[in-house]
Amino acid sequence: MNDDSAAVIDARGVSYSVEAKALLDRVDVRAERGQFVGLIGPNGAGKSTLLRILSSVLRHQKGAVWLEGADLKSLSAKDVAAILALVPQIAPYTQGFTAFELVLMGRYPHLGRFQVEGRADDRIAKDAMRLTETGQFTARTLDTLSGGERQRVFLARALAQQPRVLLLDEPTSNLDVLHQLKMLGLVRQLVEDGLTAIAAIHDLNLAARYCDRLVLLSNGRMLIDGPPEMVLSPATIESAFGVKSAVYRDPVTGSLAISLIGPADEIRAEPSLRDDAAQDRANGQRAASRNGVASAAR
Repeated sequence: MNDDSAAVIDARGVSYSVEAKALLDRVDVRAERGQFVGLIGPNGAGKSTLLRILSSVLRHQKGAVWLEGADLKSLSAKDVAAILALVPQIAPYTQGFTAFELVLMGRYPHLGRFQVEGRADDRIAKDAMRLTETGQFTARTLDTLSGGERQRVFLARALAQQPRVLLLDEPTSNLDVLHQLKMLGLVRQLVEDGLTAIAAIHDLNLAARYCDRLVLLSNGRMLIDGPPEMVLSPATIESAFGVKSAVYRDPVTGSLAISLIGPADEIRAEPSLRDDAAQDRANGQRAASRNGVASAAR
């Protein structure tokens, strides 16, 4: 039993390797009730692996994970699903199911062994589809929906679980800009109502705008954990992503904003290139001047 009662989900020293390759190396992450934590970092940093471990899809090899004070390894899959829902980056096989049937599957953790869904479960599923604006897809099969539409349906399924912890892996990757704002705005609203959320987010501006805390991962290790203002500095962005950036307050939203200038290695090379070009011009001018003097002498 974890003695940190404030943490709804708490992972300490988590490590996970595949064929001697460390995907996670002694990573710590925690989230309290009513907190939205963003996982950021370059491709291959370990964000998805960490979410799969926190959701018990993968078993961590070292370290410990507690969910509402209980050792995650001691909980059954159904026990975990009654507390926590995961919206995966890649949707599992769903061919032939309608959107409503998929969302209704979210009620499984709350049903008895031989129990079938009832009117209350139907109502909860429909409410989840209303929140995610997917009600128009009720009778459509998943294979007829776009990637972004399916992503919203999977969020609806997660909400139908009525979780206290919501994990999201790249939830906006297939969404247009309107639905990116709507999805993260909905998660933010649910967090304000007491939900705990942890999401892997590639868009640094969205992460800064909607998350309370950010955990920056790189090469399977945690570089820094803190509020967006502390994590998203030009120095840490360059260290983790290899890009130069400008960080400032958006004058309209008031949120932290990041402008990506370009690859750091190219920008570092530019001054020398400019110096070379200037030197070439100067040499050319001197040569022209000497030629002019020579012509005048003749």
